[in-house]
Order: sequence, then C-alpha cells, then structure tokens
Amino acid sequence: MDQVKSRLRLLNAIMADVATLSCARCSKPANLQCPKCVELKLPREDAAFCTQDCFKASWSSHKSVHLKAKQSNGAGNPENEGWQYCLKKGQGRTPKLPYFDWTGTLRPYPISSKRVVPAHIDLPDWAADGIPKEEPSSDLQRVVEIKTPDQIERMRETCRIAREVLDAAARVIRPGITTDEIDRVVHDATIAAGGYPSPLNYHFFPKSCCTSVNEVICHGIPDARKLEDGDIVNVDVSVFYKGVHADLNDTYFVGNVDEESRRLVQCTYECLEKAISIVKPGVRFREVGEVINRHATMAGFSVAKSYCGHGIGELFHCAPNIPHYARNKAVGVMKAGQTFTIEPMINAGIWRDRMWPDGWTDVTADGKRSAQFEHTLLVTETGVEVLTARLPSSPKVYPWLDA
Repeated sequence: MDQVKSRLRLLNAIMADVATLSCARCSKPANLQCPKCVELKLPREDAAFCTQDCFKASWSSHKSVHLKAKQSNGAGNPENEGWQYCLKKGQGRTPKLPYFDWTGTLRPYPISSKRVVPAHIDLPDWAADGIPKEEPSSDLQRVVEIKTPDQIERMRETCRIAREVLDAAARVIRPGITTDEIDRVVHDATIAAGGYPSPLNYHFFPKSCCTSVNEVICHGIPDARKLEDGDIVNVDVSVFYKGVHADLNDTYFVGNVDEESRRLVQCTYECLEKAISIVKPGVRFREVGEVINRHATMAGFSVAKSYCGHGIGELFHCAPNIPHYARNKAVGVMKAGQTFTIEPMINAGIWRDRMWPDGWTDVTADGKRSAQFEHTLLVTETGVEVLTARLPSSPKVYPWLDA
C-alpha cells in the first residue's frame, strides 16, 4: 500500500509540473508531452502541447528538434567536422556508410563546410537553426494565395535573380568539375545579388542548391564527386530576396551524352513547356499532370510520383500542390494572381524511387536516369507569365532551342 501511495504522489507531482507548462504551438496551458522529447530528455517547455491536434499541427517543424538533439548527442558538431554528415539524418556520407542496396553506379562523396552568409543578407526563419517556423502552420498550406501587385513585383525581381544564378552555374558545367564547385558558384552569385540561397539549412539541408546527377531524381547534395563525360546533372536553384522566394531548375549535358539521355532531357523539357501552355484562369490543377503524363508515356518514359509542384511566394512551399502524373486528385482551379511551380521529373525506366541513407538524395528504383525542369509561374488574367524564363543572355545549351 505504501508503494502504491508513493507512486501516486510521484504521478501527481509530475502532472502538476506538466500543468504549469504552456503549449509550444499556441501557448495555452499544456498537459501533454511529446514522447520522443521525453525519451531524448529535452526541456519540457519545448515538448509540451495542449491537445493532440496542436501536436499534430506542429509535427512537421517540431520533429526537427529531435534531429538536432540527436546530432548534438552523437557525432559532435557537424559544422566543425566539415559537414561530413548530412544534417537531415545525421548519417555519414563518407566511405564508412552502412550497407545500402544502391540502385545505380552513383555513390556519395564527402561534403564541404557550410558556406558563409554575410551579415547584411536578409535571412529566412530557418537560416540559423534549420527549422522553418512560419511555413508549417500557415493558412497558406490550405488556401492558395492571390498575390498583391507589390508581391508580384518582388517575385519578378527575385525570379530574375534566380535565373541569372542558374545561368552562372550552367556556364561552369563540364567534365571534371565537382558538384560542390557548382554549389560555390550558386552561393556566391546569390550573395552577390543580395539574396539568400533558400535551400541552405532548410530542414538542415547542408548546401545552397541541389545537384542531381544521372539516376538522382531530385535533392542531390553537392559533394566532392567530379562530373564525368556523359553524365547529366540537374541544378535546382532557389533564392530568397526582398521577402519572397524564387525556384527553378534545368538539366544539363556533361560532355558527350548518349542519345537516350538526350532524348530523356528533351522530353522532360517538352513536358514542362506543354504544361505551361495550358496555364490560365479556370484550368484545374489536376490537368497539369494529365498533360505531362501523356507526353512522357508516349515517348516511352515514366513520371516520378513522390514530388510535385508547389505554391511559392513569401513561403518557400505552400498550396497548391501540383502533381505531374495522370489521374491525380489535386484540388482547385487556377486564378489570376496565383504563383506556383511546375517541375516534372521524368524517368527513363520505372517511376518508383528509393531514398539514400542521407535522407535527401532520391534516386530511381531501377538505377536508370532521370531528368527535371522547373519554372516559377504567375497566372495572369489572360494566361501565364513565366517568371523564371530564360534571358537573352542565358547560355545556349539545348540543341532543340537553337534549331
């Protein structure tokens, strides 16, 4: 009996202590705690929630706290170790990787130190600690924003900078250059224009752009691997400037590329162009996937299904979601003033994907190649404006455009 009373007193003390805490999301009195935070022995004030609904609504950002704690308790400070670890999962990207059933010939290489951002650059809210604050709980995850004229002008300016940054990267692509050197060019060009490279430290992503080589569908991490003659590489650039984001990418040929890869890249380019051609007020978002899927399958290729286009503006990612495959269930219709990306990922083989142990690099399940193109778009009263369109000064790298 004494033992039971002792446990009851302990439980009452714990409940009384928890009841004095405030919800980490809405600041109401909290009586629930995140079990993972308890397991990791994190401060109770960071782990308290008033209801299960608040906990679920905060999960996408709150879970980053667990990753950060694991990294601090594990391999020391990754930044001091030259960022040899992918900060998303804390997994090593050195030759001492765990066993993994690689789908293709590509392998991870070491990652260089985090690049410096000068003090005068305006920062997004994840720049310091890797955790987006506003984005996960914003109403714009459910409602598609109609941009104001001021927002549209700022997006035009930011998108032009992003195009110039991507063009700078395109000019240095050749056999023998590393994807880390491409990242340096992207980072320096973004900073020189007064912008911040949006991917840097976004959910702990360690670099300033994504470089996806050969079988990588998307989110490849720039590293020390040298590009080889015959590779294809996608460079995905995002810029934060004057409070808004721009997002675009192109896939490039490295040296002499085989005919099948050239056909894949051209087909992917055409998929994006055909999708853009239907954008105007009144068109359903789901129709984008129908157009892309039809063109890709007619050419004998498949459409990756794990990633989609997204709304963009003062938030990096928000509504609407725009799938690129057929028979999707995207909700809503296009309206003037909306801004979003379309970014089809087309595979030479099957559409299925696999994730590398680093938690970012997504590859084709059969190891065959994948290509991608992306633009940020503005729906106008009469059609569409491609905010990240190529400039007269953009490198001439696609034979079908020259023709």
